[in-house]
Amino acid sequence: MQTSRSTHRLGLPKALQPVKSFLSPFFAIPSFPPSFLLPPFPGLDDAVVETAEEATEPAEADITGLCQDMFSKMATYLTGELTATSEDYKLLENMNKLTSLKYLEMKDIAVNISRNLKDLNQKYAALQPYLDQITLIEEQVAALEQAAYKLDAYSKKLEAKYKKLERR
Repeated sequence: MQTSRSTHRLGLPKALQPVKSFLSPFFAIPSFPPSFLLPPFPGLDDAVVETAEEATEPAEADITGLCQDMFSKMATYLTGELTATSEDYKLLENMNKLTSLKYLEMKDIAVNISRNLKDLNQKYAALQPYLDQITLIEEQVAALEQAAYKLDAYSKKLEAKYKKLERR
């Protein structure tokens, strides 16, 4: 096992540098100093790092193929997300149109009801004198009925008196 003092390199392998330059306008790819990865302990600068073997970069063709695969899958994913969002907006647009049509129908119904109510109020106002006459006639009929009951009761009394007198 080889013991050596090494510094950590946080950059990307050479094969991924074009990917970093392609993605940098879309994503912030920070570069951190080596001390960022290590906890702040006293005497850390003098620490010795043991490595079992050197990290090797994958072959250029493998990385290129993997990057192309990643980008095609990312494009498929983003296309799906954008399609779903677009479909959501289309659905909202259709719902808004239907709601607008429903409110227009409701407005037409309310206008018709208002117009019919005004017509009924005018007809009721035109009938009001006749209704007043009917009420007056009804009161007179009720008074006449009371007079007829009184007359009937009086005639029965007279008839009873007449029969009483006749028997004598």
